[in-house]
Amino acid sequence: MTQPPHTAEPAARTEIWELRLYVTDHSSKCLLAMENLERICEQHLAGRHQIEVVDLLENPRRAADDQILAVPTLVRKLPEPVRKIVGDLSDIDRLLAGLQLRPRTREAT
Repeated sequence: MTQPPHTAEPAARTEIWELRLYVTDHSSKCLLAMENLERICEQHLAGRHQIEVVDLLENPRRAADDQILAVPTLVRKLPEPVRKIVGDLSDIDRLLAGLQLRPRTREAT
């Protein structure tokens, strides 16, 4: 018996997204970035994401692996390619485009 077409999901919809957010302590920008990331993941990647928060004050050597120069910085480890987004992640369109969850649209001139 075959499954109805609407139950089949493409591979891209079922893969787990590994995200790493670099922060320092609990600064207001870093807290806002964590809130924004969690909200977007629940809306667009529900059940398909893992978020690791790395506090650079506690683990300064971790920044070298991902070449982190500013915080907050979000690193999309998987799916490849690796992508980085710097800032508090409050620009939702920029965040979605940066994560490649939605193509960036051209702004009107």
